[in-house]
Amino acid sequence: MIKRHFFLIAAGALLALMIVAAVLRVAFAQDEGEGRGGSGGRGGGGQQVSQAVVAQRAFSDQIEVLGVARGNRSVNITSATSQLITRVLFTDGQRVSAGTRLVELQAQEEDAGIIEARANVELAQSQYDRYRELGERGFAPQMMIEQYETELRTARASLAAANARRGDRSIRAPFSGVLGLSSVTAGTLINPGAIITTLDDIDTIRVDFPVPERYLSALRPGLAITAQADALGEEIFQGRIALIDTRVNETTRAVTARAEFPNPGGRIRPGMLMRVEVEQGSRQSVAVPEAAIQYEGDGAFVYRIAPGERGSTAQRVSVEAGVVENGYVEILSGLRAGERIVGTGLNRIQPNSPVTVAQAGQAAPRAAPAAQGAAR
Repeated sequence: MIKRHFFLIAAGALLALMIVAAVLRVAFAQDEGEGRGGSGGRGGGGQQVSQAVVAQRAFSDQIEVLGVARGNRSVNITSATSQLITRVLFTDGQRVSAGTRLVELQAQEEDAGIIEARANVELAQSQYDRYRELGERGFAPQMMIEQYETELRTARASLAAANARRGDRSIRAPFSGVLGLSSVTAGTLINPGAIITTLDDIDTIRVDFPVPERYLSALRPGLAITAQADALGEEIFQGRIALIDTRVNETTRAVTARAEFPNPGGRIRPGMLMRVEVEQGSRQSVAVPEAAIQYEGDGAFVYRIAPGERGSTAQRVSVEAGVVENGYVEILSGLRAGERIVGTGLNRIQPNSPVTVAQAGQAAPRAAPAAQGAAR
């Protein structure tokens, strides 16, 4: 019984000691907080931040649209008749000149027609020569001479037609360019309209793109533009507007413009999706670094550095953001040029909290390097 009372007394004493220790800890914490508050009032302490100065910057107005790349000239090589291929004279991907023979079709009947037409020309020529000589001697009437001259002309026309039919059995490149892939070989039966191969002139690339009619006044032939292809990363291609369509589409209320881009090395390929940017001009607007602005829902805000009773404070200010260009955000309303704002580390700041601006060359603790436009 005595032992039980002893343990109860010891437990009560230990609990009393723990309560006293907790009270002393709270008291010391309050004294320390008051000491820091007093120091803040005297020295303006608080979260150390970098600052940026709101300034005027130039922004460009751009129209961004999508277009599809096309070769300067593109064609599908086909046959006009049904016939067997006897010779394939090209390789896939070959660069050819205008007039280069690509495919030979079976032409036995046409070859025979040429032989027959040549024989008829030789016969008509000899008869005409004989009667012309007789006419010069006065032994043949002029009517007979004219008849054989007509027969000679008819025979020559027949030979030209036979040569033309034979020419149809040789398929040639209509212009200089690069051939695409093909699956035809000698012995393949080709029907009219069947694609033998493709031919593209890709030294210059054409891109047709729609532009809303409200921007029509900003377009003109010769206007410099830029374009990018997702397949080619961030590479920028420089070109110019070549033509603007004479009609506005009544359904889309857009006009089609055609741009031309030099294509050295053939990097742009026909069929690529191109993002075209057309410059409209430039303007001066108030701007802040991208790191100095935060977005919340449909709005945006910055922290303006303002003088307070105990030093500088961070005031949350709602702003209307415009375009983003070269690391800066256009501010349409909410700030004026010359105002100071927090440059980095916005996620560690509470509205109206005290802040200390880092001196030049001194980075804010655990913050990214100060953005361009830091206070001078």
